[in-house]
Amino acid sequence: MAETPTYEKKKPVTVKKRKGGRPGGRSPVPVVHPATFGDWVAGARIRTLPLAIAPVALGTAAAYAASGFLDWHWVRALLCLAVALGLQIGVNYANDYSDGVRGADTHRVGPSRLTGSGAAKPRTVLAVALVFFVLAAAAGVTVVVLSGQYWMLAVGAACILAAWFYTGGKHPYGYYGLGEVFVFLFFGLVATAGTTFVQVGTVNLESWVAGTCAGLLACAVLVANNLRDIDQDRVAGKRTLTVLFGSLVSRILFTVFAILPFVGLAFFVLLYENAYLVYFCLLLAVPAAIIVLTAKTPKEFLLALKLTSLTALFFGVGLALAIAF
Repeated sequence: MAETPTYEKKKPVTVKKRKGGRPGGRSPVPVVHPATFGDWVAGARIRTLPLAIAPVALGTAAAYAASGFLDWHWVRALLCLAVALGLQIGVNYANDYSDGVRGADTHRVGPSRLTGSGAAKPRTVLAVALVFFVLAAAAGVTVVVLSGQYWMLAVGAACILAAWFYTGGKHPYGYYGLGEVFVFLFFGLVATAGTTFVQVGTVNLESWVAGTCAGLLACAVLVANNLRDIDQDRVAGKRTLTVLFGSLVSRILFTVFAILPFVGLAFFVLLYENAYLVYFCLLLAVPAAIIVLTAKTPKEFLLALKLTSLTALFFGVGLALAIAF
């Protein structure tokens, strides 16, 4: 028969409390791991890159149409794509840096940021942003030299300044409800019309209408992002258009931005026989609008953002193919 164990009564261990009311007098410090390669890739915000691809595709197709479908400058088109992608990734890292050092990401509910989370040093994030701006500038200078349109250097400089001052500087315009205005201009009209102009030296009506459609979809992505962060932006003093207008108006505004490009698509349907196929993109845009109108959690807004970004990609590339072929 096994012996029954006996237990001694032990005195409770006491931990001396110092000032601050915590053991040892120190607050618990969260462990932050250094940013991995995957974290840096996430920091580039890949889901926003379609907003750079769509206007270049549309602008190139419009240039091809303007030349009478006889010639297109594929090297200049690729350089324009490099400019757009470099600016998009650069502005994403610049936003990460600027919002992080301002403390705007302190109460963030979306994916963590490199600077705000402490995973990367602010100077490192800033340096990466500058690298992509430099790459975009190098591609831009090259396409300007090839096209001979040297005044376009001023447009390129304006694009870089707009990218930086979105959340950078003492008075970032993104904090004053102007984000959508600049996104529409630079990721819509300027990107599309600029791509067309450096290839054929003119901007046709197709380019302006297509640029308007691309800009509206880019605005929709931004509104979805800001709806997700509306409460945190209020706390941080970040007065986005969504914070200024409120949740209900912003949800309606998103729906207008997401659906209106398909009204503009009718213009292309009248001119190009395959353009009607782009209406299949409504299979992404309509669910995104329904999600935003009924969403209650940040994850739902993030899903709508992804769907809208895909809508921009398929709309831009699909319409470009319809124009060209």
